[in-house]
Amino acid sequence: MPHKMARVTAVVLAGGRSRRLGFNKALLRLDDETLVERAVRKVATLSDEVIVVGGPFPCPLPGARLVADVYPGCGPLGGIHAGLTVASNFYSLVVACDMPFLNLELLRYMVELAPGHDVVIPRLGIYLEPLHAIYSKDCLKPIERRIEAGNFKVSDFLSEVRVRYVERDEIERFDPKHLSFFNINTPEDLEQARRMSV
Repeated sequence: MPHKMARVTAVVLAGGRSRRLGFNKALLRLDDETLVERAVRKVATLSDEVIVVGGPFPCPLPGARLVADVYPGCGPLGGIHAGLTVASNFYSLVVACDMPFLNLELLRYMVELAPGHDVVIPRLGIYLEPLHAIYSKDCLKPIERRIEAGNFKVSDFLSEVRVRYVERDEIERFDPKHLSFFNINTPEDLEQARRMSV
């Protein structure tokens, strides 16, 4: 039975240059807003604290706080760590800015599942969605140990914490086409996203 919804900080990962696009994809535009603006606008409905890891950005992000990585150059794991470090809530909802079709009902359901777990993460078969997940502050030490050992794979610290996997049937209750996990890595992905958002 889902609990009363926990208070969460929303963390949007928006750092780094896209290898395939050649620049920070957070600044790509979809429906008259950048991807990072779109992500901030959506997650702000779930939390009154929004943290963006990355930047600087040429446009202001009202209602969001910009922070930099504590451990630069460690990929998404470093971004998750940075967000958890400054979050004022025990739980943080972490999403990547390049996922333009976030499903607020699915995210709300995941937040409801958080109490009693350190990570709530979608799982489709063998594939995890670590940049569409909830992390508690109890993840910080295991993440730091992995980073200091030079292991930046997000899923590798999960064995040290309490994980609640959100399985396919749960995901499909809210998002039958798995659009939540569509992310933009190439110009073709951007064109597809523009067609899908019409």
